[in-house]
Amino acid sequence: MTASIYVNIAVEDPLSNGVLTKILSQSGHHYVISNVYMKNGCGYLKKNINAFNSAAKVMPWLVLTDLDRLECPPVLINQWLPHGKHDNLIFRIAVREVEAWVLAHRQAFLEFLGIKNRNLSIIPNDVDSIPDPKRYLIDIVKKSPKRELRSAIVPPPNSGRTQGPDYNSPLLKFVKDSWDTTHAMACSNSLARAVSAIKKFKPARHSQG
Repeated sequence: MTASIYVNIAVEDPLSNGVLTKILSQSGHHYVISNVYMKNGCGYLKKNINAFNSAAKVMPWLVLTDLDRLECPPVLINQWLPHGKHDNLIFRIAVREVEAWVLAHRQAFLEFLGIKNRNLSIIPNDVDSIPDPKRYLIDIVKKSPKRELRSAIVPPPNSGRTQGPDYNSPLLKFVKDSWDTTHAMACSNSLARAVSAIKKFKPARHSQG
């Protein structure tokens, strides 16, 4: 029987948490999430990354953040962890936002929206190339015939908001019920690298759990 791997995770938001939880569940390992740390987006993660790195000496940590506007993942890694990281810290970066990973299972997402014929060309086959994945996702949701989805995810006109009033709930349900890493990896190199790292991870000898 495969030994359990106990891990603390730190993420920017509920959607990142949902995606990461699904990746862990489909990794082939028995990951057990001990604690979830999620406060105030990437600022919280950047401020505390050294503490997470130090804590990884005792127990594995998995940190997921968005690349956003930075040039590439190595730039972000060098900024956040200029002195390197502990082997028990899995530090992954969604290019450019975790919404790109959600979109990467293209057929399932369009089916979730109820878009007829599910024309996959609506979503690029390289979602990492989308400059603003969250806005792109919202624009696709606008095409959905499902009024409740549009009302939840799309911000009201002239509201100045970047997302709808119940943005996370339907997307989390989609990730939990329909999103699959095997299909999504084909359209996102950053996701494929994250999944590979999580599948290959073995806790360092001196970690607990």
